[in-house]
Amino acid sequence: QVQLVESGGGSVETGGSLSLSCVASGPLLSDHALAWFRQAPGKEREFVAAFSNEGRAYYSDSAKGRFTISRDNAKNMVYLQMNSLRPEDTAVYYCAADNPRSLVTIIRLARYAYWGQGTQVTVSS
Repeated sequence: QVQLVESGGGSVETGGSLSLSCVASGPLLSDHALAWFRQAPGKEREFVAAFSNEGRAYYSDSAKGRFTISRDNAKNMVYLQMNSLRPEDTAVYYCAADNPRSLVTIIRLARYAYWGQGTQVTVSS
């Protein structure tokens, strides 16, 4: 079992920055892709960014150019640096670890088997 705990959410004004962190625990973490998803009120959970076990980063169109995902396998951490934040970025942000044997593409929610509790990000205009 993989356990994930997020931190770093908060409130910022439009154009501001926030950095999210997620610490993972469990066996064979290096085999897992780690990702960030978000869910705004009344909306479905959506993909933000992922970092594969092979070292490749993936981003949603909304995140591309503004957010950066990084991973430190030695510390079992994954980070999301968010810049140029907009009110539409307001959501609960979730850290996720995939099922390494899944054939679902890395940007799809169905690939992910383990979830953190989420951290709130609020961007005011």
